[in-house]
Amino acid sequence: MQSREHVSGIAARFAIWSARHRALAIIGWLVFVVGVTVLSGHLGTVQAKDADFGNGESGRADKVIADAGFPVREAGEMVIVRSQSTVDDPDAQAAIAEVRTAVQATGATGPVGEPLRSEDGRSALLTFTVRGDPETAKDRVGPVLDAVAAVQARHPQLYIGEAGDASGDKLIGDDLDEGLNRLSMLSIPVTLGILLVAFGAVVAALLPVLLAVTAVVAAAGLLAFASRLAPAVDTTMHVMLLVGLAVGVDYCLFYIRRERDERRAGADRHRALVVAAQTSGRSVWISGLTVIVAMAGMFFTRDTTFVSFAVGTILVVATAVLGSLTVLPALLSALGDRVDFLRIPGLYRKRTEGRVWSAILRLVLRRPLVSALLATAALGLIAFPALDLRTKGEGVEDLSPSAPITKAFVAIQTAFPGGSDPAEVVVRAQSVTGPAFDAAVADFTRQALATGKLHEPVTVEVNPAGTVAVVRVGLSGSGSDRASEEALSVLRGTVAPATLGTLPGAWVGVTGGTAGSKDFNDQLARSMPVVFAFVLGLAFVLLLVSFRSVVVAVTGVVLNLLSVAAAYGMLVYVFQYGHFESLLDFRAADGITNWMPLFLFVILFGLSMDYHVFVVSRIREGHDRGLPTRRAVSEGITRTAGVITSAAAVMVAVFALFATLPLASTKQLGVGLAAAVLLDATIIRAVLLPAVMAMLGERNWWLPRWLGWLPQVAHEPPAPTADRELVTAAR
Repeated sequence: MQSREHVSGIAARFAIWSARHRALAIIGWLVFVVGVTVLSGHLGTVQAKDADFGNGESGRADKVIADAGFPVREAGEMVIVRSQSTVDDPDAQAAIAEVRTAVQATGATGPVGEPLRSEDGRSALLTFTVRGDPETAKDRVGPVLDAVAAVQARHPQLYIGEAGDASGDKLIGDDLDEGLNRLSMLSIPVTLGILLVAFGAVVAALLPVLLAVTAVVAAAGLLAFASRLAPAVDTTMHVMLLVGLAVGVDYCLFYIRRERDERRAGADRHRALVVAAQTSGRSVWISGLTVIVAMAGMFFTRDTTFVSFAVGTILVVATAVLGSLTVLPALLSALGDRVDFLRIPGLYRKRTEGRVWSAILRLVLRRPLVSALLATAALGLIAFPALDLRTKGEGVEDLSPSAPITKAFVAIQTAFPGGSDPAEVVVRAQSVTGPAFDAAVADFTRQALATGKLHEPVTVEVNPAGTVAVVRVGLSGSGSDRASEEALSVLRGTVAPATLGTLPGAWVGVTGGTAGSKDFNDQLARSMPVVFAFVLGLAFVLLLVSFRSVVVAVTGVVLNLLSVAAAYGMLVYVFQYGHFESLLDFRAADGITNWMPLFLFVILFGLSMDYHVFVVSRIREGHDRGLPTRRAVSEGITRTAGVITSAAAVMVAVFALFATLPLASTKQLGVGLAAAVLLDATIIRAVLLPAVMAMLGERNWWLPRWLGWLPQVAHEPPAPTADRELVTAAR
């Protein structure tokens, strides 16, 4: 639809309105950001409760426990004492006695239980709880850890270590908080530094950072309102920061760079703004829609964490798009050429075409088939390990292997299989007390231990009403490895139904860490085809409508899938095969964190569309001006090389910071995203895309006749008369 100024599209209309009412647009944006932040502070964000999580049988069992009225369980802690010979020797017995005395002397714990002896006789396990609210137990466990460490110092020939709910939360909380604070402190300066190099001017570099930060702040405020419909999880804000900083900076970078390029090409400042709105503004609008579509795919998982991620990322992307289309044109109109104020000598350049990329592009266009084959082979080689991709739940192996608490967890799991993360068999019946229930528990214990896959201790806890019981039993293996999943299968398929399941009217379900991980994996396996189909299908439709080309839409989807496959390959190579363990401070596991493949897919597919839409729009713009396809490809890639490189550098730098966080999942997230963006901006956009488009020629723009009804979308800049009213208004 055309306006009377001959400007088409939402982005250009917003730009014209914002430039004509720039004070209102700027003040309105600030009021919006401050307003939602203040209101959200009064309203508060609804956090997801334990009962909101869970899938399948474990999820139902968790809800039964939550509704049964059990007293709040205090945070459990364990201390292992391990001897080279036997725990019966005098030194080990003395250490056990000292641990009990030292722990109880802190006054922060309940009674210390009798030591449990391991099967090999070399280890003893002491259990106790930290008094008070389990949610804040990590703040009170410090003296207990110090007391245990003091006993260890007096007995260097033994191994004495503490692990448990409170100490684990303290390790994760302290290290993660420290890492996130470091990330927050570094991400913005790093981004600003890259933008200073990209623009060579302080004001131009500050604009993207300011808009990205305000977009994240506003989206965080909006999350408080949205959490009434979909409760938020703790990590949602971190994901919002990650995505918001990336897309917010990218969108501003695309917009400002085009406006500056037009200005340096001789356009007056008002004409330059209209051209930027009609071209880069439109790319921002399409990219934002595509990213939102990709994020919306997470709704199909019906998982609390993924739904929270979807809501948060959609809000931050939508807010970044809104700011890029409204307040950014107003700021550019108000600043004019002062956007280049405070130029940095040696960095400020009037032309942005990179000579290196231009040289590479000449080689690619001279031999497009060879270039395409080499690029595809390189991506295939990087993606090849993805054929061996396996997934696993998060467990102790995801913590820093050098941390004392992690070492204690591993020692406990080795000496007492399943002791640190037992399975919980939930029994709901009219009565779970009396001789019949006691006999069923005795039979359960006998059959469980006879399997060799289920281990002591076996404990029973009954709710005050006597209608729900939780029977805990250790599983072989660790967390979600194959041994523990085999033990879970035996428990669910044989032992529990044949014993506790025979009670009259009883419902029996198994939960716990391993069961929850297994059910989560099963739920993801069922939902992933739907998510992939939704994201790929709608992305194809958006590209088809935007560029009126089936070939461009197919090419975009395939290239983005290559980027995702390469990221999967890198994750397997590093985290599953164990490369760079010492550098990244992690321990290789037999799988990737179970939520990572789906999350990386939606994030990468959305972010890759930023580059694809921006580059292809510039190529289509040249084609619509009458340039041959190969010339349009050359011009489009060359003129976008600088901004793509800068945008990719920002994303890679921010994502790489996540690899410094203590959890294996955050390291996987950082490495996967950084590697994929780097490959996407180099091999895919600078080599494979131009090579494929050069070989296809005019066939790039093929559209079947029966799709001729699709709307015509102008990619070329508007005629100079288009901004006449804007010029008049600005004057």
